Amino acid sequence: MGDMANSSIEFHPKPQQQREAPHAGGFGCTLAELRSLMELRGAEALQKVQEAYGDVSGLCRRLKTSPTEGLADNANDLEKRRQIYGQNFIPPKQPKTFLQLVWEALQDVTLIILEVAAIVSLGLSFYAPPGEESEACGNVSAGAEDEGEAEAGWIEGAAILLSVICVVLVTAFNDWSKEKQFRGLQSRIEQEQKFTVIRNGQLLQVPVAALVVGDIAQVKYGDLLPADGVLIQGNDLKIDESSLTGESDHVRKSADKDPMLLSGTHVMEGSGRMVVTAVGVNSQTGIIFTLLGAGGEEEEKKDKKGKQQDGAMESSQTKAKKQDGAVAMEMQPLKSAEGGEMEEREKKKANVPKKEKSVLQGKLTKLAVQIGKAGLVMSAITVIILVLYFVIETFVIEGRVWLAECTPVYVQYFVKFFIIGVTVLVVAVPEGLPLAVTISLAYSVKKMMRDNNLVRHLDACETMGNATAICSDKTGTLTTNRMTVVQSYLGDTHYKEIPAPSALTPKILDLLVHAISINSAYTTKILPPEKEGALRRQVGNKTECALLGFVLDLKQDFQPVREQIPEDKLYKVYTFNSVRKSMSTVIRMPDGGFRLFSKGASEILLKKCTNILNSNGELRNFRPRDRDDMVKKIIEPMACDGLRTICIAYRDFSATQEPDWDNETEVVGDLTCIAVVGIEDPVRPEVPEAIRKCQRAGITVRMVTGDNINTARAIAAKCGIIQPGEDFLCLEGKEFNRRIRNEKGEIEQERLDKVWPKLRVLARSSPTDKHTLVKGIIDSTTGEQRQVVAVTGDGTNDGPALKKADVGFAMGIAGTDVAKEASDIILTDDNFTSIVKAVMWGRNVYDSISKFLQFQLTVNVVAVIVAFTGACITQDSPLKAVQMLWVNLIMDTFASLALATEPPTESLLLRKPYGRDKPLISRTMMKNILGHAVYQLTIIFTLLFVGELFFDIDSGRNAPLHSPPSEHYTIIFNTFVMMQLFNEINARKIHGERNVFHGIFGNPIFCTIVLGTFAIQIVIVQFGGKPFSCSPLSTEQWLWCLFVGVGELVWGQVIATIPTSQLKCLKEAGHGPGKDEMTDEELAEGEEEIDHAERELRRGQILWFRGLNRIQTQVCWGGKKG
Repeated sequence: MGDMANSSIEFHPKPQQQREAPHAGGFGCTLAELRSLMELRGAEALQKVQEAYGDVSGLCRRLKTSPTEGLADNANDLEKRRQIYGQNFIPPKQPKTFLQLVWEALQDVTLIILEVAAIVSLGLSFYAPPGEESEACGNVSAGAEDEGEAEAGWIEGAAILLSVICVVLVTAFNDWSKEKQFRGLQSRIEQEQKFTVIRNGQLLQVPVAALVVGDIAQVKYGDLLPADGVLIQGNDLKIDESSLTGESDHVRKSADKDPMLLSGTHVMEGSGRMVVTAVGVNSQTGIIFTLLGAGGEEEEKKDKKGKQQDGAMESSQTKAKKQDGAVAMEMQPLKSAEGGEMEEREKKKANVPKKEKSVLQGKLTKLAVQIGKAGLVMSAITVIILVLYFVIETFVIEGRVWLAECTPVYVQYFVKFFIIGVTVLVVAVPEGLPLAVTISLAYSVKKMMRDNNLVRHLDACETMGNATAICSDKTGTLTTNRMTVVQSYLGDTHYKEIPAPSALTPKILDLLVHAISINSAYTTKILPPEKEGALRRQVGNKTECALLGFVLDLKQDFQPVREQIPEDKLYKVYTFNSVRKSMSTVIRMPDGGFRLFSKGASEILLKKCTNILNSNGELRNFRPRDRDDMVKKIIEPMACDGLRTICIAYRDFSATQEPDWDNETEVVGDLTCIAVVGIEDPVRPEVPEAIRKCQRAGITVRMVTGDNINTARAIAAKCGIIQPGEDFLCLEGKEFNRRIRNEKGEIEQERLDKVWPKLRVLARSSPTDKHTLVKGIIDSTTGEQRQVVAVTGDGTNDGPALKKADVGFAMGIAGTDVAKEASDIILTDDNFTSIVKAVMWGRNVYDSISKFLQFQLTVNVVAVIVAFTGACITQDSPLKAVQMLWVNLIMDTFASLALATEPPTESLLLRKPYGRDKPLISRTMMKNILGHAVYQLTIIFTLLFVGELFFDIDSGRNAPLHSPPSEHYTIIFNTFVMMQLFNEINARKIHGERNVFHGIFGNPIFCTIVLGTFAIQIVIVQFGGKPFSCSPLSTEQWLWCLFVGVGELVWGQVIATIPTSQLKCLKEAGHGPGKDEMTDEELAEGEEEIDHAERELRRGQILWFRGLNRIQTQVCWGGKKG
């Protein structure tokens, strides 16, 4: 399947055969006809449809489908359609093979140095120099030769190569499993994507991959269209086609002007029905991907270094680059003057993979570079000292002359020194770091699935640990999103509970039932409960469900009304959008006149009402004074109870005076108010506790909602977002804009900085307000450090804010495709508490890496100093290359596994966020690293210089050539490993806690690894022999080694007693990359660029193809199932 992606010809063998056949398969259109039809737009397309088929229903007849009933749901027919017109999926690009990943892992610089050293060492070990140790060359510094070099010389080189192979395989396997996980994740997102079609007259939700040509699909606000089609009937339909055309203006679609709907475009407003005419590789998006099949390969070569995070999406880069300027313009409402530069700048960004780093990665890279430099210097000095020592002793003190026949002997010495130097370098560079990060992130992502967080971009979970602000929606996230009408104002009476039907005049009741049943999406309905005693099931828009539930509570039914006036009989629909904040539907009355029903936010609709129904159901005047009265007495009390108030109204037009339906302000005015209802959306019971945890963890929670300010404030108080007696702001969108804009209406950052720190609730806000607030907080420079903002969103219009935020959370249940597309993490249960879990996991990733660093750097500092001083004083490293590699690689890999899989604890939420500039290695950690290093060095040097007296054994220092491994040096090696093992337990805590065993049995991986390493160490020491330069030890010697190891735990307690605050001299290390380190040229690209670089990786390498990636994966995963 994957190979097909590269050749566009193999895709359509069928159409070629069909062009000869008049109409294949008995359908009235060929694939080629439909493909060429979908390439037309607007009037042209309409003309073509009329010429070829008469009208859209003619097209439906040719495709053997009914515009109202849809296809008959019969498997043979569907299969036949799939064979002729193709399936709705695009074959994914092939993942990288394991061998490719191995090759990539081999590109690592340290590994290359090691390989070279190992090969040189191997080559030389097989090369026997002539004139073995002739008198003339002198038996110089015999200790510098490895003992038993003659027999075991090749072992060292082989062992280094073996360890390199280990590291490469582990890295490649990690990358491979990461990619596999990502594809699994992607397919899981895709399988959840369903689309509504009509089959046999029934509305069905089918997986996107199951769509076939001829299906009648329902499209509605927030959908991402999964296939091409022709509109049969639409209400106020507007489409964002920027993902295909790059035009950011929304395109109005209607059956009589522009009926062409294209796959991969987003429905921004309205609803409608379309007949599917092209799917999969034959749809407009599919055609582009087919063309990209070849383009993707070249892209791949340039992109070798990039991560393969979004395997399935990668090939869409090229296409999207072309139109990225326009997309970016639309996504980031910048000043229009910059429009021209945007495209250039985006292109630059696209070609700067170097900057793709998250906060943590930035700090790690910087730290690794610093350590690498230090290691390089140390190893260079080691080599220089060894060479000088050798040269001076041989040629100066002993006064020998360099003889030609001695050259190979001397070269062998120099290679020996070179290998010691490389060993020092290898030990200095923590190769385990990238491994630890990958393991930690992969482990977290897997576990976060269980906590209802579906992570789309790996590093989002780490960024989440640094979050300082969360801007949350109200509906569905903080509340249960199960809405019910609890109060109402009908016929001059305020009912605190549902009134009895008999208490209402029949006229009012009838109007109310019609207004609610007709003026709501027909896809919204209330179904009977699944099991006895459960609640009724709400399907569709929850506010409308509440109103339909109100009709049922009044012992009426909405279904008969809808059957009497089906959806295609509706004369005109003004759908709900964030600007109107209301929805209206016009129907034709039997007498030829029209009636308009309208519902919407009460303070907005009441301004348009001039009459109201009294208790007898008659009209009475409704003046501005009455309105103010009503707001004070009815609406504000409802809002203060945390209810959302909705006004329901209507208006009649006589048959003679049909208005201009496009003049909306004229049409939706002069209304008559039927009722005002108060809808309750109860706060989720677990939310107040979750918000308290956030506040304790130093995260400010802000509520951004479209609701009225009183409702919002009441809910915010219930959740604990605002506390009585605190100094906070609750603003409406209008007031917010007035405060942050200058006279010219431009947003000023200084004004914003005065508002956001105290802002807790933003009510009646538009999507632009949400984006402005998020951008303002992120760009603000008032605090000590830049804020890291998380945002939740579910609507299509939340896209820009989700994209702008450091971490965007989309709702898995209520969220639209567009919102999910823009997000980094999908909350599969739409619950705010899952966000708190994400914060916990994020902090845990950060801490795991710090724990690993603390452990790793202690090993490194000690090993480097021991190798360095040992080499300088005794001409030989006490720890042999192979031993060092065991310590370095194996302890690295295992330790990263052990420390990176520590489960998170609640205590992580008791501290403030680290922030972007906080160094990776804090003072406390520095104290621990240096403290333990002092202990280990003291022990090792004591053993090195007086160990033989203490244990009463032969000294291993200056041992003659070819001597067997000494017990002395084995004890040093063994003690060193024991100390590391016990220090690994110390490393579990990095904030100076005393109880290092706390929760140790909660992590079986950790226990297994510590015990496993211990077991292997016994085997190495007792049976390792020559290759590991070990000689077996007695029980007593083992006990001493263990005793010194346990001393690490005691010493850890001693270090914990020293207050960090006293140690002003300790420096921190691993700060984030500072702005001063940017080059002038980069700075010239403006702050937007820096801001962008910081969050580049979150976009999961897919900055360029915002619109496209979804479709490809959607269609291709669909196909895997198909």
